[in-house]
Amino acid sequence: MARNTGWRRSRAFRSPATREFRGLRASSARCTRTTQRSERSMATVELTSTNFDEVTGKDGIVLVDFWASWCGPCLRFAPIYERSSEKHQDITFGKVDTEAQQELAAKFDIRSIPTIMAVRDGVIVFAQPGALPESALESLIEQVQALDMDDVRAQLASHQH
Repeated sequence: MARNTGWRRSRAFRSPATREFRGLRASSARCTRTTQRSERSMATVELTSTNFDEVTGKDGIVLVDFWASWCGPCLRFAPIYERSSEKHQDITFGKVDTEAQQELAAKFDIRSIPTIMAVRDGVIVFAQPGALPESALESLIEQVQALDMDDVRAQLASHQH
């Protein structure tokens, strides 16, 4: 009885091991492309109680988005925030999942989400609940960049006395 071996070349009949290996290669190639893309553009940083003070305490601007996965406005705001993070690579864009980081949400008295917070040189200069349209987010960034931090610190010092 002659065997027809042509069917073995068909993709549908490759052994599971071959399919798994090919899938692994394809998966690692996708992973490499994703890594390269995220290295080029500033992705958002997940902020936790462990790294929050370290990230927000350094010099420069840090924007923080307090959000939750069940929050419709949060999910609609996420692409705007992500686009802005790609546009402003000199700014750190952080996200706090209020469900996973309840102690951070309580620390900053977050009662409504999304809440956007701006920190410059370790000083909170803005915090407001509500999703911002892209133009308002850009305006906020411009205003935070234009702040005279010596004046801000002087105002803070005068209020503390």
